Amino acid sequence: MQIVTANRLTDGRVVFRDRDGRWVEAIAAAAVFDLAAAKTAVEASQADVAARLIVEPYAIDVVQGAAGVVPRTMREQIRAAGPTSGSEVADAAPSRAA
Repeated sequence: MQIVTANRLTDGRVVFRDRDGRWVEAIAAAAVFDLAAAKTAVEASQADVAARLIVEPYAIDVVQGAAGVVPRTMREQIRAAGPTSGSEVADAAPSRAA
């Protein structure tokens, strides 16, 4: 089982391809493919690369968990969970102004 992921070009967010070929932020909405269909979906995603909607589409292995699909690797689990930094971190960081 695989899903297709990429990064949205406008803001760098991790996105997943759904059954309709749209890019969604929720991994729960990602289409699950067999290996051949995942390869086809990655190839079809090249049109969105050319349109500058996403960058670097690729397929990742997933397993079915109690809460839906879960990426097999820690790297992809972190990507699917959302940003590990952002405005909350920036807001909490002390100012470095001299």
